Formats: sequence, structure tokens, C-alpha cells
Amino acid sequence: MVRWPEPEQVLREVRDWAQEQAGRVPSLERVAVFGSYGRGSAGVGSDLDLLLIDAAASGPQQQRLRHWPLELLPLSCDALVLTPSEHEALMAAGSRFAVELERDARWLWP
Repeated sequence: MVRWPEPEQVLREVRDWAQEQAGRVPSLERVAVFGSYGRGSAGVGSDLDLLLIDAAASGPQQQRLRHWPLELLPLSCDALVLTPSEHEALMAAGSRFAVELERDARWLWP
């Protein structure tokens, strides 16, 4: 029988992961979950949507993602890595994604 982790366990493991990554990558400023884990509606089969604010991020998303050991997280993960200024610009733009992110983001670190 396959057991899906409880949302509280997933969030705890993401916090621990973020703390560990902050020790490894000093430019990491903030970590949030969004989507179903941010809204509190996650259930069996939900993936993890992760937002990393990294002051030293550069290059395309694919390249940015290679710096983070997402495979250590408890679930399959879709991640977005932004610099603080990119995050501010995204939120200021007022796009549908920005509105959803503002509503659903649950900041777990620091």
C-alpha cells in the first residue's frame, strides 16, 4: 500500500530543506510554497509548487534550477527561482499568476 505524506509533514520537510539550503547557498533569501500547498487544499497526488528567492540567481530557469537539489524534497516539485527584483516586478505587474501567487504563497523560510 502506498501512503501519501500528510500536508503538515510535507511543509515541515520543505522548511528543513530550505534551512539546509540556506546554509549551503547564502544568497537564498526566502522560500514559499504556492498552489495547493499554499492554499491548504493539498491532497493525494498533489505536487509541490515552490518559489525560491535567490539574490544570486542568473540565467534561464532551467539553469537556475540545476543549483537546487529538488530531488531531496518529499514530493515531485515544480520550482520557480527568482531574484528579489524579479519577484517585485512580477508582483507589481498584476498578472493573473501574480494575483494567485500573492493569494496563495505560504512563506516557509526564513
